[in-house]
Amino acid sequence: MATSKFRRVTRRHGIAPPTGGRASLVALATVVSVVFGGAIAPSIANASSTKHSGTVDVLYAGSLLDLMQQQIGPAFHKATGYTVTGFSAGSSALSTEIKGGTEVGDVFISASPTANSSLIGASNGNWVTSYQEFGRSPLVLGYNPSSKFAQALKSQPWYNVVTQPGFLLGRTDPATDPKGVLAVGALTGVALSYNVPSLAPLATSTSNVFAETSLVGELQAGQLDAGFFYHVEAKAANLKTVPLVGTGLYAKYTIALLKNAPNSAAANAFISFMLSKAGRTILKANGIAPIVPATSFNN
Repeated sequence: MATSKFRRVTRRHGIAPPTGGRASLVALATVVSVVFGGAIAPSIANASSTKHSGTVDVLYAGSLLDLMQQQIGPAFHKATGYTVTGFSAGSSALSTEIKGGTEVGDVFISASPTANSSLIGASNGNWVTSYQEFGRSPLVLGYNPSSKFAQALKSQPWYNVVTQPGFLLGRTDPATDPKGVLAVGALTGVALSYNVPSLAPLATSTSNVFAETSLVGELQAGQLDAGFFYHVEAKAANLKTVPLVGTGLYAKYTIALLKNAPNSAAANAFISFMLSKAGRTILKANGIAPIVPATSFNN
Protein backbone atom coordinates (compact mmCIF):
# COMPACT_ATOMS: atom_id res chain seq x y z
CA MET A 1 0.00 0.00 0.00
CA ALA A 2 1.34 3.39 -0.97
CA THR A 3 2.88 5.55 1.71
CA SER A 4 0.73 8.56 2.51
CA LYS A 5 1.97 11.99 1.53
CA PHE A 6 -0.25 13.62 4.13
CA ARG A 7 1.39 12.40 7.33
CA ARG A 8 4.98 11.91 8.41
CA VAL A 9 6.28 10.14 11.48
CA THR A 10 9.41 11.88 12.69
CA ARG A 11 11.42 10.66 15.59
CA ARG A 12 12.01 14.21 16.72
CA HIS A 13 10.27 17.32 15.58
CA GLY A 14 10.07 20.92 16.60
CA ILE A 15 6.83 22.85 16.68
CA ALA A 16 7.64 26.21 15.21
CA PRO A 17 6.45 29.41 16.87
CA PRO A 18 4.10 31.70 14.93
CA THR A 19 5.69 33.53 11.99
CA GLY A 20 4.75 36.41 9.74
CA GLY A 21 5.59 39.55 11.70
CA ARG A 22 6.19 40.28 15.34
CA ALA A 23 3.14 39.25 17.36
CA SER A 24 1.91 41.69 19.97
CA LEU A 25 2.56 40.55 23.51
CA VAL A 26 -0.58 39.76 25.44
CA ALA A 27 -0.51 39.87 29.23
CA LEU A 28 -1.57 36.41 30.34
CA ALA A 29 -1.84 34.81 33.72
CA THR A 30 1.34 32.83 34.25
CA VAL A 31 0.45 29.38 35.44
CA VAL A 32 3.00 27.77 37.69
CA SER A 33 3.02 24.06 38.52
CA VAL A 34 4.36 23.10 41.93
CA VAL A 35 5.36 19.49 42.43
CA PHE A 36 4.54 17.95 45.80
CA GLY A 37 5.78 14.39 46.14
CA GLY A 38 5.28 13.84 42.42
CA ALA A 39 1.74 15.23 42.33
CA ILE A 40 1.32 18.27 40.11
CA ALA A 41 -0.55 21.16 41.75
CA PRO A 42 -1.18 24.06 39.34
CA SER A 43 -1.49 27.56 40.78
CA ILE A 44 -2.14 30.92 39.18
CA ALA A 45 0.36 33.74 39.55
CA ASN A 46 -0.25 37.41 38.84
CA ALA A 47 -0.68 38.40 35.21
CA SER A 48 2.72 38.70 33.59
CA SER A 49 4.26 39.10 30.16
CA THR A 50 7.53 37.45 31.22
CA LYS A 51 8.92 35.30 28.42
CA HIS A 52 11.24 32.34 28.75
CA SER A 53 13.60 30.54 26.40
CA GLY A 54 14.28 26.86 25.98
CA THR A 55 12.27 23.81 25.00
CA VAL A 56 9.91 21.24 26.45
CA ASP A 57 10.07 17.73 25.00
CA VAL A 58 6.56 16.24 24.79
CA LEU A 59 5.86 12.60 23.94
CA TYR A 60 2.23 12.55 22.88
CA ALA A 61 -0.57 10.46 21.37
CA GLY A 62 -0.53 10.40 17.59
CA SER A 63 -4.15 11.52 17.48
CA LEU A 64 -2.95 14.94 18.67
CA LEU A 65 -0.31 15.38 15.95
CA ASP A 66 -2.06 18.11 13.96
CA LEU A 67 -3.48 19.88 17.00
CA MET A 68 -0.11 19.95 18.76
CA GLN A 69 1.82 21.22 15.75
CA GLN A 70 -0.73 23.70 14.46
CA GLN A 71 -2.27 25.16 17.60
CA ILE A 72 -1.06 24.01 21.01
CA GLY A 73 2.66 24.36 20.32
CA PRO A 74 2.42 27.86 18.81
CA ALA A 75 -0.03 29.07 21.47
CA PHE A 76 2.19 27.79 24.29
CA HIS A 77 5.22 29.47 22.72
CA LYS A 78 3.36 32.78 22.42
CA ALA A 79 2.22 32.62 26.04
CA THR A 80 5.51 31.55 27.63
CA GLY A 81 8.41 31.78 25.21
CA TYR A 82 9.13 28.05 25.51
CA THR A 83 9.20 25.97 22.33
CA VAL A 84 7.63 22.52 22.08
CA THR A 85 9.61 19.66 20.56
CA GLY A 86 8.59 16.06 20.64
CA PHE A 87 7.50 12.78 19.14
CA SER A 88 4.02 11.41 18.45
CA ALA A 89 2.98 7.76 18.23
CA GLY A 90 0.46 5.32 19.67
CA SER A 91 0.16 5.84 23.42
CA SER A 92 0.98 2.23 24.30
CA ALA A 93 4.01 2.25 22.03
CA LEU A 94 5.20 5.47 23.64
CA SER A 95 4.91 4.06 27.16
CA THR A 96 6.97 1.05 26.08
CA GLU A 97 9.67 3.31 24.64
CA ILE A 98 9.72 5.51 27.73
CA LYS A 99 10.08 2.49 29.98
CA GLY A 100 12.81 1.05 27.76
CA GLY A 101 14.72 4.31 27.65
CA THR A 102 14.53 4.64 23.88
CA GLU A 103 12.48 7.83 24.14
CA VAL A 104 13.44 10.53 26.65
CA GLY A 105 11.10 13.42 27.30
CA ASP A 106 9.66 15.83 29.82
CA VAL A 107 5.91 15.28 29.45
CA PHE A 108 3.80 12.28 28.41
CA ILE A 109 0.32 12.79 26.92
CA SER A 110 -1.64 9.60 26.35
CA ALA A 111 -5.09 8.82 24.96
CA SER A 112 -5.82 6.33 27.74
CA PRO A 113 -5.01 6.04 31.45
CA THR A 114 -3.94 2.44 30.82
CA ALA A 115 -0.89 3.72 28.96
CA ASN A 116 0.39 5.09 32.26
CA SER A 117 0.03 1.77 34.10
CA SER A 118 3.27 0.27 32.81
CA LEU A 119 5.18 3.40 33.93
CA ILE A 120 3.91 3.50 37.53
CA GLY A 121 5.60 1.80 40.49
CA ALA A 122 9.12 0.80 41.44
CA SER A 123 9.01 -2.33 39.29
CA ASN A 124 8.28 -0.10 36.28
CA GLY A 125 10.96 2.45 37.06
CA ASN A 126 8.64 5.06 38.60
CA TRP A 127 8.59 6.93 35.32
CA VAL A 128 5.21 8.37 36.25
CA THR A 129 4.15 9.03 39.84
CA SER A 130 0.97 10.96 39.03
CA TYR A 131 -1.09 11.96 36.03
CA GLN A 132 -4.21 13.94 35.26
CA GLU A 133 -7.08 13.17 32.89
CA PHE A 134 -7.86 16.47 31.20
CA GLY A 135 -10.21 15.74 28.29
CA ARG A 136 -12.20 13.25 26.23
CA SER A 137 -12.92 12.84 22.54
CA PRO A 138 -15.41 10.35 21.07
CA LEU A 139 -14.46 7.54 18.70
CA VAL A 140 -16.04 8.12 15.27
CA LEU A 141 -15.94 6.58 11.82
CA GLY A 142 -14.16 8.85 9.35
CA TYR A 143 -14.82 8.18 5.68
CA ASN A 144 -13.52 9.23 2.28
CA PRO A 145 -16.19 11.32 0.52
CA SER A 146 -14.99 9.91 -2.82
CA SER A 147 -15.62 6.33 -1.69
CA LYS A 148 -18.36 4.47 -3.53
CA PHE A 149 -19.77 3.68 -0.07
CA ALA A 150 -19.94 7.33 1.05
CA GLN A 151 -23.64 7.79 0.34
CA ALA A 152 -24.51 4.55 2.13
CA LEU A 153 -22.57 5.67 5.21
CA LYS A 154 -24.58 8.88 5.32
CA SER A 155 -27.92 7.08 5.10
CA GLN A 156 -27.44 3.67 6.73
CA PRO A 157 -26.07 2.41 10.08
CA TRP A 158 -22.28 2.19 9.89
CA TYR A 159 -22.22 -1.45 10.92
CA ASN A 160 -24.31 -2.46 7.90
CA VAL A 161 -22.06 -0.63 5.46
CA VAL A 162 -18.57 -1.63 6.61
CA THR A 163 -19.41 -5.32 6.15
CA GLN A 164 -20.31 -4.93 2.47
CA PRO A 165 -18.02 -6.70 -0.04
CA GLY A 166 -15.05 -4.61 -1.06
CA PHE A 167 -15.27 -2.16 1.84
CA LEU A 168 -11.80 -1.18 3.08
CA LEU A 169 -11.90 -0.36 6.80
CA GLY A 170 -8.76 0.87 8.54
CA ARG A 171 -7.78 0.86 12.19
CA THR A 172 -4.70 1.04 14.39
CA ASP A 173 -2.89 -1.79 16.13
CA PRO A 174 -4.30 -2.58 19.61
CA ALA A 175 -0.80 -3.54 20.74
CA THR A 176 0.52 -0.01 20.23
CA ASP A 177 -2.50 2.28 20.35
CA PRO A 178 -5.52 2.46 22.70
CA LYS A 179 -7.66 3.57 19.76
CA GLY A 180 -7.01 0.18 18.20
CA VAL A 181 -8.35 -1.41 21.37
CA LEU A 182 -11.48 0.72 21.19
CA ALA A 183 -11.98 -0.09 17.50
CA VAL A 184 -11.84 -3.81 18.23
CA GLY A 185 -14.26 -3.26 21.11
CA ALA A 186 -16.66 -1.39 18.83
CA LEU A 187 -16.62 -4.16 16.24
CA THR A 188 -17.00 -7.04 18.67
CA GLY A 189 -19.51 -5.25 20.90
CA VAL A 190 -21.82 -4.21 18.09
CA ALA A 191 -21.49 -7.65 16.48
CA LEU A 192 -23.11 -9.09 19.60
CA SER A 193 -25.53 -6.37 20.66
CA TYR A 194 -26.87 -5.68 17.16
CA ASN A 195 -26.55 -9.27 15.92
CA VAL A 196 -24.14 -8.49 13.09
CA PRO A 197 -21.78 -11.50 13.18
CA SER A 198 -19.99 -10.36 10.02
CA LEU A 199 -18.38 -7.56 12.07
CA ALA A 200 -16.41 -10.01 14.23
CA PRO A 201 -13.87 -11.02 11.54
CA LEU A 202 -13.04 -7.35 10.98
CA ALA A 203 -11.92 -7.14 14.61
CA THR A 204 -9.30 -9.85 14.13
CA SER A 205 -8.20 -9.07 10.57
CA THR A 206 -4.59 -7.96 10.24
CA SER A 207 -5.13 -6.19 6.92
CA ASN A 208 -5.54 -2.41 6.83
CA VAL A 209 -3.89 -1.94 10.23
CA PHE A 210 -1.72 1.19 10.36
CA ALA A 211 0.34 3.33 12.70
CA GLU A 212 -1.77 6.01 14.39
CA THR A 213 0.11 8.83 12.70
CA SER A 214 -0.43 7.40 9.19
CA LEU A 215 -4.09 6.30 9.25
CA VAL A 216 -5.46 9.74 8.34
CA GLY A 217 -3.13 9.94 5.36
CA GLU A 218 -4.16 6.51 4.10
CA LEU A 219 -7.80 7.56 4.15
CA GLN A 220 -7.12 10.91 2.46
CA ALA A 221 -5.03 9.20 -0.22
CA GLY A 222 -7.99 6.97 -1.12
CA GLN A 223 -6.42 3.77 0.16
CA LEU A 224 -9.36 3.22 2.54
CA ASP A 225 -13.11 3.77 2.47
CA ALA A 226 -13.27 4.55 6.19
CA GLY A 227 -11.38 4.20 9.46
CA PHE A 228 -11.70 4.60 13.21
CA PHE A 229 -10.61 8.00 14.53
CA TYR A 230 -11.06 10.24 17.52
CA HIS A 231 -13.17 13.29 16.82
CA VAL A 232 -10.21 15.58 17.58
CA GLU A 233 -8.02 14.16 14.81
CA ALA A 234 -10.91 13.89 12.35
CA LYS A 235 -11.73 17.56 12.94
CA ALA A 236 -8.11 18.63 12.51
CA ALA A 237 -7.88 16.76 9.20
CA ASN A 238 -11.34 17.93 7.99
CA LEU A 239 -12.56 14.35 7.66
CA LYS A 240 -16.18 13.49 7.01
CA THR A 241 -17.49 11.40 9.89
CA VAL A 242 -20.49 9.45 11.11
CA PRO A 243 -21.15 8.50 14.74
CA LEU A 244 -20.47 4.96 15.90
CA VAL A 245 -24.02 4.15 16.93
CA GLY A 246 -24.11 1.50 19.63
CA THR A 247 -20.64 2.15 21.07
CA GLY A 248 -20.20 5.29 23.22
CA LEU A 249 -16.40 4.92 23.19
CA TYR A 250 -13.93 7.79 23.56
CA ALA A 251 -10.32 8.74 24.18
CA LYS A 252 -9.38 9.69 27.72
CA TYR A 253 -6.48 12.13 27.41
CA THR A 254 -4.00 12.25 30.28
CA ILE A 255 -0.90 14.30 30.99
CA ALA A 256 2.05 13.45 33.23
CA LEU A 257 5.45 14.81 34.20
CA LEU A 258 8.11 12.19 33.47
CA LYS A 259 10.80 11.21 35.94
CA ASN A 260 14.05 13.15 35.61
CA ALA A 261 12.50 15.54 33.10
CA PRO A 262 15.50 17.32 31.52
CA ASN A 263 13.52 20.56 31.19
CA SER A 264 11.40 20.51 34.33
CA ALA A 265 10.56 24.23 34.45
CA ALA A 266 9.30 24.22 30.87
CA ALA A 267 7.53 20.90 31.51
CA ASN A 268 5.61 22.29 34.47
CA ALA A 269 4.70 25.39 32.47
CA PHE A 270 3.42 23.22 29.62
CA ILE A 271 1.28 21.06 31.91
CA SER A 272 -0.14 24.17 33.52
CA PHE A 273 -0.92 25.66 30.10
CA MET A 274 -2.77 22.51 29.03
CA LEU A 275 -4.91 22.64 32.19
CA SER A 276 -5.49 26.40 32.03
CA LYS A 277 -8.42 28.29 30.53
CA ALA A 278 -6.33 29.03 27.45
CA GLY A 279 -5.51 25.37 26.97
CA ARG A 280 -9.08 24.26 27.57
CA THR A 281 -10.32 26.77 25.00
CA ILE A 282 -8.11 25.21 22.34
CA LEU A 283 -9.19 21.70 23.30
CA LYS A 284 -12.90 22.52 23.28
CA ALA A 285 -12.69 24.21 19.87
CA ASN A 286 -11.01 21.14 18.40
CA GLY A 287 -13.12 18.17 19.44
CA ILE A 288 -11.92 17.47 22.98
CA ALA A 289 -14.31 18.00 25.88
CA PRO A 290 -12.19 19.39 28.75
CA ILE A 291 -12.51 17.91 32.23
CA VAL A 292 -12.69 20.77 34.73
CA PRO A 293 -10.97 20.40 37.03
CA ALA A 294 -8.76 17.68 35.61
CA THR A 295 -9.01 14.37 37.46
CA SER A 296 -5.80 13.55 39.33
CA PHE A 297 -4.43 10.05 39.83
CA ASN A 298 -1.51 9.48 42.20
CA ASN A 299 0.61 6.38 42.66
